[in-house]
Amino acid sequence: MKKIIDFYISGFKNMSIHSKKLWIIILVKLFIMFFILKIFFFPNFLNSKFDSDKEKGDYVIEQLTNN
Repeated sequence: MKKIIDFYISGFKNMSIHSKKLWIIILVKLFIMFFILKIFFFPNFLNSKFDSDKEKGDYVIEQLTNN
């Protein structure tokens, strides 16, 4: 396992400046997609509509079986 980790660490250290910039852009985009957009566009619907886990489960089962 240590050899695998060392392999990736040395690979990132030996990257060119352009490659490092591209990785930074990729990581920023992933952060925006998974954290920022989730907060604003995908609110927790079940917590806002139902109080107990049983009510949430019943609603989900009903929605899955009706469609």
